[in-house]
Amino acid sequence: MRLIYEKSVRGRRAVRLPDPIPGAAPAIPAAYRRPAPAALPEMSEADVVRHFTALSRLNFSVDTHCYPLGSCTMKYNPKACEAAAALPGFADLHPLLPQLRHGGPLTQGALQLLYETERLLSEICGMAEFTLQPLAGAHGELTGAMIMAAYHRERGNRKTHLLIPDSAHGTNPASATLAGYDVVTVPSGPDGLVDRAALRRAANAETAGIMMTCPSTLGLFETGIREIAATLHAVDALLYYDGANLNAILGRCKPGAMGFDVCHVNLHKTFATPHGGGGPGSGPVGVVEKLRPFLPISRVVKATDGTFRLDYDAPRSIGYIAPFYGNFGILVRAYAYLRLLGRDGLRATSDLAVLNANYVQERLRPHYEAVTQGRCLHECVFSGRRLAAGGVHTLDIAKGLIDRGIHPPTVYFPLNVPEAIMIEPTETESRETLDLFVDAMIELAGLARTNPAALRAAPRTTPVGRLDEVAAARNMDLSFAG
Repeated sequence: MRLIYEKSVRGRRAVRLPDPIPGAAPAIPAAYRRPAPAALPEMSEADVVRHFTALSRLNFSVDTHCYPLGSCTMKYNPKACEAAAALPGFADLHPLLPQLRHGGPLTQGALQLLYETERLLSEICGMAEFTLQPLAGAHGELTGAMIMAAYHRERGNRKTHLLIPDSAHGTNPASATLAGYDVVTVPSGPDGLVDRAALRRAANAETAGIMMTCPSTLGLFETGIREIAATLHAVDALLYYDGANLNAILGRCKPGAMGFDVCHVNLHKTFATPHGGGGPGSGPVGVVEKLRPFLPISRVVKATDGTFRLDYDAPRSIGYIAPFYGNFGILVRAYAYLRLLGRDGLRATSDLAVLNANYVQERLRPHYEAVTQGRCLHECVFSGRRLAAGGVHTLDIAKGLIDRGIHPPTVYFPLNVPEAIMIEPTETESRETLDLFVDAMIELAGLARTNPAALRAAPRTTPVGRLDEVAAARNMDLSFAG
């Protein structure tokens, strides 16, 4: 497909400005006018529309393709939730409007939505209170780690490090480091679960806490979670729940009931708000009662007369972590999703997510090396090392899927699985779509044995073929030759 600059025709216009009025002063003073026209493409309106429409058809998205990215939970975004977020009373609301008095009725609905969303998430996760301010999952991790640090500072604890299992979510170490902690990695045992003996050896008086993803990135639920909680609490350490995989246990168990003190949830994963492209995201953080004073400001409170306002009186708070009230449009979508599904519907999402993941795992087990011998939860992980021995790598399988109109699953993560293939079908994919994906994966496994060269050349059907990714990273050329 040609670039828009290559389609440009000198003198062609999509819009024509009115001719200047004779004798009138120029609309733009001479000092601010360009001495020469800007080097922009010159095209008709129809050509511009067709160009960008054609570009849009090249996109992979949950609206157009199967999107089985492991850990990312790329589920379909209900259009009813999109409609709620587009309501003028939400979409056109300025964040600087007064809470009460002048313009108060204009903001009360938005404040009520924030308040009720916090209450719903607190109930779902077994927490005392939530903040909706974090703008992404990793931002939620950092907020949670900062709350943990504030707790320990107030108690006079000398805490130097956080424990992080090798099966945890990939951003946990960075969040812990940004919060000022060293990272101590806890290995997995042969069963893929946290090695509890290694955990006991690592936990000491300088342990601030542990950041756990449960279920883990291997798609396994930590069956010894209560023992882990007791080990950490015995040294006045806290448990942090990375909610990236909450979709697997939604409506079945609560992080607070398992012993976690802090948790974040990804609204753009579990609660079906848009995800990808660097945003928008949202990573609300919940805490147990003893950590409530450290939550960021401001907080939405409900007065005795039923009105809502923002409360800034929190002297022990960690302060501001985001402007205004979080990613409000995403919060509206999540609230609509929660109300749309209700308690039974939310539980059904986890039931179907786990069912779909196990269906995929069992169908692919004869063709790829499954990491788990038994059942998984919402995602399944395979190793492609048997294929790699024949010269075909996980990346080649991923590129082959693109030629078949399917977005690749997550590859080379988790890091403790060689040639990892991480698949999360989510609950929103039908059996027919799952079969389409699985059949393509089986075909590619066969092709890896019979014609590996064909896979190493994939993709062939895209506007841009296989790129040298190492060269692209090491020799970036960010200049533009117009």
